[in-house]
Amino acid sequence: MSAATFSSLCFSRGCFWKDEAKNSPRVMKGSGKVKISSIRGSATLPTKSLQVEDGKTQKSEKQVRIGLLGASGYTGAEIVRLLANHPYFGITLMTADRKAGQSIGSVFPHLISQDLPTMVAVKDADFSNVDAVFCCLPHGTTQEIIKGLPKSLKIVDLSADFRLRDVSEYEEWYGQPHIAPDLQKEAVYGLTEISREDIKNARLVANPGCYPTSIQLPLVPLIQANLIQYRNIIIDAKSGVSGAGRGAKEANLYSEIAEGIYSYGVTRHRHVPEIEQGLTDVASSKVTVSFTPHLMPMIRGMQSTIYVEMAPGVTIEDLCQQLKISYEHEEFVKLLEKGVVPRTHNVRGSNYCLMNVFPDRIPGRAIIISVIDNLVKGASGQALQNLNIMLGFPENTGLLYQPLFP
Repeated sequence: MSAATFSSLCFSRGCFWKDEAKNSPRVMKGSGKVKISSIRGSATLPTKSLQVEDGKTQKSEKQVRIGLLGASGYTGAEIVRLLANHPYFGITLMTADRKAGQSIGSVFPHLISQDLPTMVAVKDADFSNVDAVFCCLPHGTTQEIIKGLPKSLKIVDLSADFRLRDVSEYEEWYGQPHIAPDLQKEAVYGLTEISREDIKNARLVANPGCYPTSIQLPLVPLIQANLIQYRNIIIDAKSGVSGAGRGAKEANLYSEIAEGIYSYGVTRHRHVPEIEQGLTDVASSKVTVSFTPHLMPMIRGMQSTIYVEMAPGVTIEDLCQQLKISYEHEEFVKLLEKGVVPRTHNVRGSNYCLMNVFPDRIPGRAIIISVIDNLVKGASGQALQNLNIMLGFPENTGLLYQPLFP
């Protein structure tokens, strides 16, 4: 790959390259070579792509050294799965306090083929061979840990700890004070398709929640264009059980979940202030929503059914046209053909968001349906999309998995 048009993006532990002329104007291609030394005596981390040299199959080294904090949860496992086919990112550090000393294959047998470092406790983590971090730790624990990380690291945080700009609002909804307000001021909210330009120059990105992702992607362009009313927005959202995390909880037992639907967080779900923050930002006026999430007897997947009032004189076709224009050049957000209902089956295992708009039988109202995989576009996939942008690589790198069907 020619380096003639490349400009360097240097970090304290390596040098990466941005292609400033190729691909789309929003994303860049990486080309530099940096040797990755593995931590604590492990072998050099190879890439999964192969090169042929002198008639022999050779493994080439990856450029960016990734630390994965909280590797034993569902979002951590998804990061590992996605990075298995990433040509530039290689994992050199993995933490999991309760699984310290274990291999990823012993915790997640479906990842047994991955040659990765043994997991360690966060307190024992060595960041000297790390360039960027995915933080998949629980809400409330992330602030202190990120606060102590080297300032040279690029960080994508998948918890809720840096999503709300107002630290007093964080305390109100999460029940504890925010202990890193200075970092909160630095954090960029990472709804990729909406905040791409801010993400490019960020050091710390707060990855959005799954529900807010599925809700804001269709609503933000419509509010920006003044096509819908800010009042009476009603959101009926449903998620697979993996959205509740991997911890053992009575409410998540098979006998509690199977053959039923469970509404939870009624009137007080923690994603409400995040949704309202994003919609208020684009409306330049306070937006409130009525939001009720439901737990479904499925493993992964998320659907948000959104009821809105259209502005005077606006039609369903106007809403569809605005979404089509907003996302026609986007890789992962797709407006379906007229009348086609989005299904969670059609995004399973992928980074796609599918959406469509339907006329309500009540005049002046519209129904918007949006579906994502809660663990990919709703978490780890969007996190990888964001880190690709932060480091100047094409944002679809490692994310071109097609949905699993049936």
